[in-house]
Amino acid sequence: MKRMFGPILATMFITLACATANAQTLSQADRDRALKYLDSTSATLVASTKGLTDAQWNFQANPFKWSIAQVLEHIAASEDLLRGILEDRVLKAPPAPERDIKQLDDKVLATIPDRTIKATAPAPLRPTNRFGSPDAALKHFLESRAKTIELLKTRDDLRAHAVDSALLGGKLDGYEFVLFIAAHSERHTKQLNEVKTDAKYPKSEALLPR
Repeated sequence: MKRMFGPILATMFITLACATANAQTLSQADRDRALKYLDSTSATLVASTKGLTDAQWNFQANPFKWSIAQVLEHIAASEDLLRGILEDRVLKAPPAPERDIKQLDDKVLATIPDRTIKATAPAPLRPTNRFGSPDAALKHFLESRAKTIELLKTRDDLRAHAVDSALLGGKLDGYEFVLFIAAHSERHTKQLNEVKTDAKYPKSEALLPR
C-alpha cells in the first residue's frame, strides 16, 4: 500500500528542536555532494522543458492534472518558499544535540523524489500563472536556484542546526534541508515528464507529417 503523508513541503512537517550542543561544521565532501545534486536537478529540469510548443506546455491529461507549465510554476515558487524556511526557521533553530550528522541524508534522497509516495501541494504553491509565462517561470527558478547554491557555498553551519521531521523520522539539519530542496525539484521534474507519456500529449512539430 502506498504511504500517504499529505503535502510534501517542509512547512507541513517540521517543528523546531529545542536542545543545544556543540556546532558541527559542514565538510567539503558534503558541500560538493549537495552542489552536484543542485546542479544536476537544475540541468535535468532545463533539458526536460527545452523546445516545447505552446500546446505541449499547456496540455492537461484531465482538468485535475497539472500541465507542464503548471508543474514548472510550482517548482519555481517552491524553491523560494523552501529556501525561506531554511533561512528563517531551520538555521535560526538552536544548535542541534549530538547526533549522527548524516542520519537522514540518504532518506531524504530516497523519499522525497519518490512519486509512488503521494502528496498534495498546499494552496500557496498551487499554480496561478504568477510568473506570466513558462519562460519567466524557468528564469525565476534558475535565479532562485542560484541563491540556494550561494547559501550552500557560504554557510558553514548547515550541520549545526536541526528541526524535527515527523515525515523522515528524525532531526533534519540545514544541510539535509538543502538536499530536500533539490529532491523536491527532482520529484516534480519527474511529474513534468510524466505528462509527456499521456497518449494525447501533443507531438513535437518536427514529428508532425508534412
